[in-house]
Amino acid sequence: MHFDLTDDQKEIKRVARELLAARSSWARVREAAEGGARYDDALWRELCELGWPGIAVGEEHGGQGLGAVELAVLLEELGYACAASPFLSTAAAAAAIEACGSGAQRARWLPALASGETTAGIGTRALCADGVGAAVLVLLERPSGEAMLVSGAECAPLATIDPTRRYATVSGGDAEPLGDGGGAGARAAADRVRAAVAAEVVGVAQRALEMTLAYVKERRQFGVPVGAFQAVQNRCAQMLLDTESARSTALFAAWAADAAPERLPEAAALAAAAAADGGRAVTASAIQAHGGIGFTWEADVHWLYKRAQLDAALLGGARQHRARLAALAAGRVAASA
Repeated sequence: MHFDLTDDQKEIKRVARELLAARSSWARVREAAEGGARYDDALWRELCELGWPGIAVGEEHGGQGLGAVELAVLLEELGYACAASPFLSTAAAAAAIEACGSGAQRARWLPALASGETTAGIGTRALCADGVGAAVLVLLERPSGEAMLVSGAECAPLATIDPTRRYATVSGGDAEPLGDGGGAGARAAADRVRAAVAAEVVGVAQRALEMTLAYVKERRQFGVPVGAFQAVQNRCAQMLLDTESARSTALFAAWAADAAPERLPEAAALAAAAAADGGRAVTASAIQAHGGIGFTWEADVHWLYKRAQLDAALLGGARQHRARLAALAAGRVAASA
């Protein structure tokens, strides 16, 4: 059984890492954040020219015809770079519409989203990422867990602790269930959005872990690197555990979305719970391990902490997903009894 990325997926990851290292440096992220979530238009145009917003959209709608795993690979790298762009919301919305939307919904929205001509927002009415200026929103309804397509809504900018991304509150608009009449299809669309957000968190956590390891190897106290102290080693080990837990569950959710959709509810709940808790824990530990400098505005590690906090909010927190896992497990036991 093969548990690794394919050669093509590894190549996508390599290209994304190299491009974003050059186009989304910490200086660019800081410039966007300090400018009031001013996105890098040049970066967005380049991502669109590569066809990345439509990576999980069928070729008949202008996409690349790949799948959820390839999208997860890109999102991990965008999270690693903490890129200031509408990629997450637009690509996740397009992937959900492609997989679960009706024929009319696909025809209406996908060509422009896949090309990057228009953007999308994702989240809830209380917290929507990239809602301002979006052509369409994919909003997750609670407690039904269904995804709704909303157009023509009023999106008011919302100030948050994460100035690297634009957020909004949503009111009004024309809403319809994603798919033909909602139900299982609309819930699957919501799970795909959660899996996408979880994939971004993996990249955020990985970058925080790497920055922390580099710092504790270099910073010296009492004549030795602080990484030599057991308390610091234990913290870094827990960061690795949380990061790898988020990665394995996020990739499982992405795989299930296309290969085993009947397992997607459980996989998405696992991924969302691991990402919501793990992302916040890893980035908070990164700040702590950086010592006094970690709490300063001049350090870059706080951008990762803030992104992880808002991604956790978009996911809805870990508690509800653990409750859903418990309900799914109880249902499976009851069905087999």
